[in-house]
Amino acid sequence: MSPEFLLTALVVVLAPGTGVLFTLATALSRGWKASVVAAFGCTLGILPHMIAAITGLAALLHASAMAFQGMKLLGVLYLLYMAWMTVKERGALSVDTAQAPHRSMGRTILAAFMLNILNPKLSIFFLAFLPQFVDAGDPTPLLSMVELSAVFMALTFVVFVGYGACAALVRDRILAQPRVLTWMRRAFAGAFVALGVKLALAER
Repeated sequence: MSPEFLLTALVVVLAPGTGVLFTLATALSRGWKASVVAAFGCTLGILPHMIAAITGLAALLHASAMAFQGMKLLGVLYLLYMAWMTVKERGALSVDTAQAPHRSMGRTILAAFMLNILNPKLSIFFLAFLPQFVDAGDPTPLLSMVELSAVFMALTFVVFVGYGACAALVRDRILAQPRVLTWMRRAFAGAFVALGVKLALAER
């Protein structure tokens, strides 16, 4: 595995996106442990895209305008739904309480998973990204792509957990200031909307 792959993958993972946004919001509202769950869900959500890239299904998605647009529409609607839930204080920035510490683990994983699975650009990205780091003379290219995918997922999880840990450090200060929390909800909702618009304008 080349250092170039590790460096490129790290840069890609560090770049802010829907997964980072959701993990940060979860850490601020429910603490570090919940953000680890969110990071796991986000990482799990890229697995189908990698499988699609490795098996060639992503190429079919890229070739089919209807399939791409259909998945893109679902992704946009889900991001707008996340924005609405955030504003209504029932989404990613819904503050957990001592009476229900485990209420949202399954929902958190599902929400994080859906954020990534409904983004068709990820399948196309991995279809273009992974083969660049497989040698032309590799006797087992599929195995190499599986190994690269596993490393990319591990990096994703570790980086997202790090984002969550940093956000959790300032959680108590933010929760102690209701006005700041309100503005943060609006900012995160706006970010979800912006990402939805970006996805809506995305081309194959």
